[in-house]
Amino acid sequence: MYLSTFLFQGKQTYGFLTDCQNFVVDVLAAETYTFSETRLPAALLNAIGCREAVDRLYELHDKFHEKGNHPFVIPVSEIVLQAPIPNPKRNIFCLGINYREHAYEFRQTKDEAKAVPKYPIVFSKATTTVIGPGQQINSHPEITKELDYEAELAIIIGKEGTNIGKEEAYEYIFGYTMINDVTARDLQRRDAQWLLSKSLDTFCPMGPCLVTSDEISTPVKLNIQSRVNGEIRQNSNTEYLIFDIPTIIQTVSTGITLKPGDIIATGTPSGVGMGFQPPRFLKSGDVVEVEIEKLGVLKNIVL
Repeated sequence: MYLSTFLFQGKQTYGFLTDCQNFVVDVLAAETYTFSETRLPAALLNAIGCREAVDRLYELHDKFHEKGNHPFVIPVSEIVLQAPIPNPKRNIFCLGINYREHAYEFRQTKDEAKAVPKYPIVFSKATTTVIGPGQQINSHPEITKELDYEAELAIIIGKEGTNIGKEEAYEYIFGYTMINDVTARDLQRRDAQWLLSKSLDTFCPMGPCLVTSDEISTPVKLNIQSRVNGEIRQNSNTEYLIFDIPTIIQTVSTGITLKPGDIIATGTPSGVGMGFQPPRFLKSGDVVEVEIEKLGVLKNIVL
């Protein structure tokens, strides 16, 4: 399923796209219409990890995955997409320097021993960074002069787990989405930790959909790209992750309990603004697009 959170007639709800992807089914309204007993929570985040709610979503998908003449089947043109999880319960877990070519551009060396990390680098982004498709990225000109983009595949955890082994890691994934890990490079250089440079408000565009794991084959090999004003900047594939998805989940869950709805960003490929000579940082008015195969396009404008 392609799940989305959206505004319709001023009210926030959620649902799934029909097969043609031109319509979205408001699942709360569809459930009330179809069943005498309701099981779905008010927000998509709260449905993740709840077996009854997930089963109900699939029941509704089986009934209404094709466009039908129902008031809860809404043209996509009439909704305003939000981030699939607009208000995460916890900070977003993020992998740093997780593509080899990006490691070279970040460390500014081709010496693999110096550039490529021996262990996963994990940091976090504050929950208040999250915005949806079409929303504006605040450039924070009073704080940073080096605003950068990072196209990333993100994992959505589907069930609670600690010390998860690589061989079972995919069983804990509910689905996938995209994020743009917007970064203030000057703050990143200044600080020993990356939290501040990654966590300014609006620094985590997310969406447009949460695509359930049954739509994506494993191991995950998806083309990933970013564009600025239509120009391709990043162009790679998730198969080139230094630390693959099972390793990421094993690492992040070691001694830390992952919970349903947790978001893990897997890292960005080469082609970020800081990697050019001279650097090509974002400026007000720039249109930034992140595209990942099977997941759609995430588009935002820099304020």
